[in-house]
Amino acid sequence: MGSTNNILAHKNNYLFVQTSFSYYYPNINILPIVRCTISTSTISKSMSSSSTTDRRSAGYKPSIWNLEFLESLKRDCHFNIEDEYANILERLKCEVKNMMADEELKPKTVFKTIDEIQRLGIGNHFGEDIERALRRLACNFGDFNLDLHTTALGFRLLRQNGIFMSQEIFKKFMDENENFKPSCNDKEGMISLYEASYLGFEGEHLLDEAKTFTTNHLTNHYKNNEDENYTLGLPLQYRMPRLEARHYIENHPYKNKDMALLKLSMLDFNRTQMMHQHDLHEMAWWWKDLGLSDKLSFARDRLMECFVWSVGTTSKLELSSCREVLTKVFNFITIIDDIYDVYGTIDELELFTNAIERWDINAIDELPAYMKLTFLALYNTINEIGHQILKQKGVNCIPYLKKTWEDLCKAFLVEAKWLYNSQTPTFEEYINNGWVSVSGVVALTHAFFFVTPEITLEALHCLQNNHDILRLPSMVFRLFNDLATFEAEIERGETANAISCYAKQEGGSLKDARKHVKKLIDESWKGLNKIQVVNNTPFSKEFIETAMNLARTAQCFYQHGDGHGSPELIKKKISSIIVDPLQL
Repeated sequence: MGSTNNILAHKNNYLFVQTSFSYYYPNINILPIVRCTISTSTISKSMSSSSTTDRRSAGYKPSIWNLEFLESLKRDCHFNIEDEYANILERLKCEVKNMMADEELKPKTVFKTIDEIQRLGIGNHFGEDIERALRRLACNFGDFNLDLHTTALGFRLLRQNGIFMSQEIFKKFMDENENFKPSCNDKEGMISLYEASYLGFEGEHLLDEAKTFTTNHLTNHYKNNEDENYTLGLPLQYRMPRLEARHYIENHPYKNKDMALLKLSMLDFNRTQMMHQHDLHEMAWWWKDLGLSDKLSFARDRLMECFVWSVGTTSKLELSSCREVLTKVFNFITIIDDIYDVYGTIDELELFTNAIERWDINAIDELPAYMKLTFLALYNTINEIGHQILKQKGVNCIPYLKKTWEDLCKAFLVEAKWLYNSQTPTFEEYINNGWVSVSGVVALTHAFFFVTPEITLEALHCLQNNHDILRLPSMVFRLFNDLATFEAEIERGETANAISCYAKQEGGSLKDARKHVKKLIDESWKGLNKIQVVNNTPFSKEFIETAMNLARTAQCFYQHGDGHGSPELIKKKISSIIVDPLQL
């Protein structure tokens, strides 16, 4: 893993911004990492003078994961996990391959096995066999006489894996008035139909009806059931893959024939967790060397949370370099967000926005010291990432990366001015700015260059023009964030939030505003579902999955409150993914 080496290091009371490349690329606009010095006494003096300015405070809590703990998270293997893992995997690959190729096997058995494998988090080992089996079954789906559970399960799996299946297959479970027939005793069928309904596209009213019908049915008949409460809390399509794998492994009943899959999934989960711990250990050193958390005391220190954002967005084990970059990106987003949202004055924020827009090292001369520190660290880190991509894929990504930071800071500045002027924008004004300011485009643009197997000019053009694959997950991110943070932002005196803007514009209640926001989240997911299945875009399926995973991770972080601002809310989730191994 190619981590950035000591971007910031202290020596003789000076801050050095070190360079790890000084290459010259003819006709390519790659900017070098700059070596310059800022006296730490100057930083201290400037920060001291800044303290005389009236600064806001968000009252964010300190990190609950100290660096010493993160540096200790490099668990060695206490048993020969690799050999055991390889042996079980090899045997199961043969079994699954043979089973998926068996045309005499009942569709229900095939669908159930595929669902087990994917929900256990080991679907990547059987991808080609699963796709072949699903495409074969899709061709004859209408000829099978399947019950509600199997029909809904097959429909969900097909669409989940990018294969179109019409909503019309559910008509046989409806009466002459096109209402779903009550099935009070078919709990399994109701749950499967509920999950399938969340794979719908815009305009698929039959699936909308299925969603309403099953939600009411499950709520009325199983409202005190823990499993159904979990299901209704967040549908499967919206859940973060790694977290769902852990939950499914620990809570799903198994028969003897499933024990091999269970053992493989547990070994795979622990093996992946150890890799994540190793990567996090490296990131802890990077974060310490960067020095921003020590100097910028007003900003949230969220290294662990930022790492989990990266794990949720790119869960495949082989994408460790992408997770490293995204961890850095999410950390900078958090710091810069706090500069605009909490600490900076309007004059300072305009200077910083201009510096980002120019992307010129000379621009820092006009900045206060705390902004100099931030700008230099960001500038060096992004240029280092650009160098990395140029070496790996021969693409100069700096203009694309730089544009996302420029757009983000401009969107932050708009919100800062709304606050400064005590202005509540219209709902449309807020949303048009808010899906950019939530930072999803920044994260996905950086991820694009790592997860995309073959980068095309068409894809780059769509990337630069904020294609729906960037906008839709950002909308989910923004709206779920606003649902979670609305009360805290109102207490801080902030005027711009989807809830408050809609309520003021429409003259309605906060309850109505929340209902409208949830409807927009649902519509955004329908757009993502269609891209996943139809994919008339120049983007790879790997990048589409990354975009959807960003939306899922946002919903994980904000499901029960502001998990990024108040990390104790998701401490248990983080521990289950990163810290605590499964007991074999």
